[in-house]
Amino acid sequence: KWGVKGKTYVILSKVKDRKRKQANRKRLLKEDFLYGCVAGRKLARLVAVSFGLLCILQAAINISLRFAFYQYFQQGWVYFRPSFYYISSIAKSWKDSRDDCLQRGADLAIINTKEEQDFTRNFKKVMWIGLIETAMKGTWKWVDGTPLSKSYWGPDEPNGFEGKNEDCVEINFFDFENSWNDIPCENQNFWICEKKLVS
Repeated sequence: KWGVKGKTYVILSKVKDRKRKQANRKRLLKEDFLYGCVAGRKLARLVAVSFGLLCILQAAINISLRFAFYQYFQQGWVYFRPSFYYISSIAKSWKDSRDDCLQRGADLAIINTKEEQDFTRNFKKVMWIGLIETAMKGTWKWVDGTPLSKSYWGPDEPNGFEGKNEDCVEINFFDFENSWNDIPCENQNFWICEKKLVS
């Protein structure tokens, strides 16, 4: 077991042990590397399959949404974020107009923003919107029960002109921004329905 080389004593068994340990380390490193490669490949495949499935799901959603949009467009609806709008081609009273909207799964339009106000005026029609005066005169609410907070009344409106009972609201297109007018609900007008995509 003992050998002499010059003045230095070398323990041959320790050298063999050291070489064996180095060989084991190399083998383990190689196995770890190979296992890591295999695990990495498996992970890469899993990620690729997941992304592929997500792409297929996204395509299916896009197609179904396009189909839904197409169906609405075919029925005369117009999309403006985040709702669909239907503009009538005949005139009816406010109540009959609302009934028509309800039959379509919608309601008379509720105008909450300037963008929506500008959008509805683009149709160049005098139309009913979903705003009515409550039993307490001078108080207005939307068809969904929310109180009026932002308004686009025309000059000197609402006014109950000539003492008439003007409890319903039409939107006019001739004024740049303020174009609401209160009028009797029995008057005949076009109307605009709104169907929200999100609640």
